Amino acid sequence: MSAPTNQLPDLPCYLNGEFTALRDAKISVMDRGFIFGDAVYEVVPVYGGSPFRFAQHMARLDRSLAELRITNPLTHAQWHGMVVKLIADYAHWAGTSIQNGDQLVYIQVTRGVAMREHVMLEGLTPTVFVMSNAMKPVPAQVRNQGASCVTANDFRWEKAHIKSTSLLGAVFARQLSFDAGALETVMFRDGFLSEAASSNVWVVKDGTVMGSPKDHLVLEGIRYGLIEEICRAQGIAFELRRLTRDEVCSADELLLSSATKEVLAITRLDSKPVGTGVPGPVYASLYAAYQQAKMAPSNLLPLQ
Repeated sequence: MSAPTNQLPDLPCYLNGEFTALRDAKISVMDRGFIFGDAVYEVVPVYGGSPFRFAQHMARLDRSLAELRITNPLTHAQWHGMVVKLIADYAHWAGTSIQNGDQLVYIQVTRGVAMREHVMLEGLTPTVFVMSNAMKPVPAQVRNQGASCVTANDFRWEKAHIKSTSLLGAVFARQLSFDAGALETVMFRDGFLSEAASSNVWVVKDGTVMGSPKDHLVLEGIRYGLIEEICRAQGIAFELRRLTRDEVCSADELLLSSATKEVLAITRLDSKPVGTGVPGPVYASLYAAYQQAKMAPSNLLPLQ
């Protein structure tokens, strides 16, 4: 067995105006993203070489930056041009065609570099970092059998709507499920569903798909709008409201959604079966429609 290594790969990335190799990318130790987690991020799926729902990701990036009082350092067109180049660069680096091999583009913007001071300093030059990597799909066995999850109280801060790099709360939450041999941690705040460590959670009861409201306690995943669109197109009732722990635990189906999971059935929660204990019909409908949406021109920005 080879010895573990901390050597970073030389895969392509972008840092502050330059395309370089990941192992060569360097920032100051006084960057506020490093010191405070004073930064936001996005993770954009790439299918067939095209960014998925890129406009929605840019809109959420704008919202997160506005909450942190950071001016977006690039226009949406500049972001798109840079992301498209990275997609091509990564495909070349990986030895595949642009159209083959789904990717995940990671975008991060920090407030910039300054001496340590808690106040939101003005006039700094934001640090912009972007990389792309291969998307790791959900294993076929998990996709077919559904995921096992655990529950926990939501001990994170009350500004979960900001897609901040300050993710220690999510790290702790995910570790709870990892230690239990489960895929995700479904969290509750004051007895009501919030979200999972790195996913949104959906409750299906009597044919209705229900999720937590879009407020400061939940990060509005890009799939919020997509799932609502799919439900509307398929005649499935859709509702956002406060959902109690009892409603979650007695659901006919439970679903996770995220950039990497897409839509995934939860079939065991705290070691107890959800519904029939296998992925249900609403999940099957949403997942099939999601696969069609991945190739829909309205969801993809073409390569230039």
